[in-house]
Amino acid sequence: MLRAYVLDDEALAVDRLKRMLATDPRIELIGSSIDPQEGIEQIDALLPDLLFLDIEMPEIDGFGVLRRLVHQPVVIFTTAYDKYALQAFETNSIGYLLKPVEAAKLKQAVSKVESLRGAPQDYSNLLSQIATKLSPQYPERISSKTGDKAELVDLTRVSHFYAEDKLTFAATESKAYIIDQTISELEEKLDPARFFRVHRSTLVNLQFVAELYTYFGGKLIVKLKDTKKTEITVSKERAKELRDRLGV
Repeated sequence: MLRAYVLDDEALAVDRLKRMLATDPRIELIGSSIDPQEGIEQIDALLPDLLFLDIEMPEIDGFGVLRRLVHQPVVIFTTAYDKYALQAFETNSIGYLLKPVEAAKLKQAVSKVESLRGAPQDYSNLLSQIATKLSPQYPERISSKTGDKAELVDLTRVSHFYAEDKLTFAATESKAYIIDQTISELEEKLDPARFFRVHRSTLVNLQFVAELYTYFGGKLIVKLKDTKKTEITVSKERAKELRDRLGV
């Protein structure tokens, strides 16, 4: 039998997975925890063959757990990263289950582990590759096309994007460049740590925010630190999130 351990900070997720594993005659569940540090200690003491491991956990995530383990079992990640998981976990030495875990998928994952039983696991390079794939890559420049000409605009120069007269513009100190993408498309494409949508028609570079003013109706006014000292209205729906992002 495969000796298995479950580590997930969600108690309900642990209980559900334990019930599902109890119906599989190939599995002997030897332990579980909702605390990453406790889990590390128990895994190194109990030496399971198989570890069901959540990725997103407080203080120590799933990658951090694996880096701290002395004993290296075969791992099946339980994850909600459905957007990136298919590429990130397509490897012979690690598996994944999307939450909520389905019985048929669990059975397939255990069958895969059976074929790997006894094979040595080296996670050092693998974890780096997975972490890279789970982290979206954001552009540093954006293209502005005019006729046959395409200019590449450095995003550090862009104070904000705005929609006007059915066109989208990237505003810089020198000029406003026409961009062949909508504000919604830019919001999906650009680094959310840098650009924040303050209004349905405006996306602001947070590095250019100089001042915030309370406005009527729960709105805010953002003053940018460009030469024009541009002022932009922040919608009521986005005001609180912007304050949180800026720490004010």
